[in-house]
Amino acid sequence: MGAIHTILVPTDFSPASAHALRYARELADAFGASLHVLHVVENPFAPGAFMEMYTPPPGDYLAMLETEAGKHLDSVLTEEEKVRYSAVLALRIGTPAQQILEYLQEHGAIDLVVMATTGRGGVARLMLGSVTDRLVRSAPCPVLTIHPHDPEQPRARHRAA
Repeated sequence: MGAIHTILVPTDFSPASAHALRYARELADAFGASLHVLHVVENPFAPGAFMEMYTPPPGDYLAMLETEAGKHLDSVLTEEEKVRYSAVLALRIGTPAQQILEYLQEHGAIDLVVMATTGRGGVARLMLGSVTDRLVRSAPCPVLTIHPHDPEQPRARHRAA
């Protein structure tokens, strides 16, 4: 395995993805790596299997979702962390797995993806498939999955005696 210079952290703003971001910051500190944090806004009105039930979104609904997501994305790192990690905050619209894979292709210098094993609720995961599973299978770089045992509890540190 080569050196880790750039880490991508996809986020859905869930507690699990916040836990993955904390872990990625620790890795970035250890390796002197930069961070890319990516959020994908999904269109809840996108046509799917039930085309007869499709209704277009209200006029500026997607723009409002994108604006709100942008504000939230901007707050996931402090200003000091943005500088320390040479952070790139990116926002995309589309299907999360597809957009993350496209981002990886466009930014070939990403050495590692750090992401949570869960994020969405169980029903959405069953219906839409697991973003993490798809990334593990298709990403051009290693994917480190973080299980959010308890995202609010700090990890125990073990030291050699």
